[in-house]
Amino acid sequence: MSDQTRFDLRQSDLPRAWYNIQADSPVAPTPVLNPQTLEPVTPDFLSVLFPMELIQQEISTERYIDIPDEVRDVYKLWRPTPLMRAVRLERALGTPAHIYYKYEGASPSGSHKSNTSVAQAYYNKAAGTRALTTETGAGQWGSALAMACQFFGIDLEVYMVKVSYQQKPHRRILMETYGAQVFASPTDRTQAGRNILHDDPASPGSLGIAISEAVEVAASSGGAKKYSLGSVLNHVLLHQTVIGEEALKQMDLAGEYPDVVIGCVGGGSNFSGLAFPFLRENLRSGKHTRLVAVEPTSTPSLTRGVYAFDYGDTGRMAPIVKMYTLGHDFIPPSIHAGGLRYHGMSPLLSGLYDAGYIEARAVRQLSVFEAALEFVRSEGILPAPESAHAIRAAIDEALEAKRTGEKRVILFNLSGHGHFDLSAYEAYLSGKLEDYDYPAEAAKTLASRLPQVEIGAAV
Repeated sequence: MSDQTRFDLRQSDLPRAWYNIQADSPVAPTPVLNPQTLEPVTPDFLSVLFPMELIQQEISTERYIDIPDEVRDVYKLWRPTPLMRAVRLERALGTPAHIYYKYEGASPSGSHKSNTSVAQAYYNKAAGTRALTTETGAGQWGSALAMACQFFGIDLEVYMVKVSYQQKPHRRILMETYGAQVFASPTDRTQAGRNILHDDPASPGSLGIAISEAVEVAASSGGAKKYSLGSVLNHVLLHQTVIGEEALKQMDLAGEYPDVVIGCVGGGSNFSGLAFPFLRENLRSGKHTRLVAVEPTSTPSLTRGVYAFDYGDTGRMAPIVKMYTLGHDFIPPSIHAGGLRYHGMSPLLSGLYDAGYIEARAVRQLSVFEAALEFVRSEGILPAPESAHAIRAAIDEALEAKRTGEKRVILFNLSGHGHFDLSAYEAYLSGKLEDYDYPAEAAKTLASRLPQVEIGAAV
């Protein structure tokens, strides 16, 4: 092992195809259901929201899907992203483990979200779409899509979860600088928003509510607008696999292979983007890398939710999918990791977790920020609160290796920087943050709040 700590690929090494886990997954896909009829959706139903090329990617079982040249040209603004070995963090921990991170905060918008926003904007432009609607939690997705829409000449409306709109004004300003319109959700612009405000005028909002508003605007536009989503759906996870494909090559440059791959999870996109190519190697090449998804204890869909059919949004307008869920009506606490406050998890990821191919753990907010400070003071990069969940788990893995005296190669996805999250760090440093746990009483009533899907429809 050399003293090299940064492993860069050439621009010519940028992947030419996305990897589709559906080609190799041992888990059979589950149907997507119409929220009104509870019957399997048709392409015509989905075409109200998405261009046909993305619908085809959603159901494709082709192992590799070519990345269009126009998308690769934009990717070249920041890809390939660096792989770093965190030697200063290793020394601070006194661990024999080797800790690597893939730094997706190198993108212009500051996170991994640009990997799919550029692709979605491209396919919408090719289909003649002139305007998109979307939701955003912490604002990373909204920023990425606003940038991509500007590149391809598409208008954008962003429904931003109200508590994040208030906590992270600079994310809103960045979206507006890119040319997007941004609204604090719930709003009075949609029936879904008005219904929420009628029941709770002080509602802090949720990703489920913001999705309802964005879907409603697109679905009621008569075809003038389409909808774009930053996580959860199959085609979104597909686009993110450029992360893992690059990381495989970079671990070769480092002369090591990870024993464990870690990523934070809210809907599942950044974790899957890094982990799915390594899962392919587990399934096809006999590797044994552990894949660990890390979520907040306040929104623990994998570790405390149920694996069931549920609506993708609070207003019950989006399709019903089988996923680990806390219930579409779940309103999460106002933690600062806004991108992890979704009530459900990607159906692809949920199926693999249920079958035991992926591990999951939940971590508390204060321990997450403790890990973030240890990282930034060692490595110098301020992580987004979402990414800091992965750092918490990586540090825990490294400390376990220290206790057992074993060498362990750890790879995690640093999915975004925290430059727009300084108010969260200020709150932590001043002792104003607190931990939240998913309430036990909510778990007791969860089954009764889910749509009643016949067993036959679920097969």
